[in-house]
Amino acid sequence: MQYSLVKKAIFVERPNRFIAHVLLNGKKETVHVKNTGRCKELLLPESTIYIEESCNPLRKTKYDLIAVEKGKLLINMDSQAPNKVAAEWIKENKDYFYQLQLLKSEYTLGDSRFDFYAEYKDKDGRLHKKLIEVKGCTLEKDGIAMFPDAPTLRGLKHVKELTALHKAGSYECMILIIVQMKGCKYFTPNRDTHPEFADALHQAKEAGLQVIAVECQVKPDTLIAQGQIEVRV
Repeated sequence: MQYSLVKKAIFVERPNRFIAHVLLNGKKETVHVKNTGRCKELLLPESTIYIEESCNPLRKTKYDLIAVEKGKLLINMDSQAPNKVAAEWIKENKDYFYQLQLLKSEYTLGDSRFDFYAEYKDKDGRLHKKLIEVKGCTLEKDGIAMFPDAPTLRGLKHVKELTALHKAGSYECMILIIVQMKGCKYFTPNRDTHPEFADALHQAKEAGLQVIAVECQVKPDTLIAQGQIEVRV
């Protein structure tokens, strides 16, 4: 995916989940933070960040905070980006979606809504139906990508529901982790932060769900899915 009108700035503070104060060319600006997670390990005073200028003149804030430098890593922290990258990856990936016939986003099933529903044919021409739930990963510790950075009841609910659907044989199911950085050794759930989620992800993989982690090439103005990294649950 591509951004436009991206500028480098310096992070100052984050008074609440939705806005941050930054320095742009020495001038203080209030920007929208496109990630309501904690991101405490990312948004440190004087960190180099990247902001995208909005073309909407009616907005209260002129810029969106989309990426941050953490040491040698450039991490995209736009929470809307993983689904866009996932859609691109699904459409291009012949290993998991040999002949993609249909891709729907925000797919409602009962009282739940999953990120994607796909129909595809395999090499033998058989039709498959798959539910895909996407999680964006911005947390890195000692070269390891981790999710979540805060307890996620919604994420836990989706993993359990997908596991039940897979066991019932109703759908094939995939949990797709979009790692919004490049260079991590592997992905693992953040057990210290949310042990129930870690247990649920382990049970999902044991039940046969596809748990896939894909790292991304990150530049200030782009986020592009690259290859898979190992998943350890």
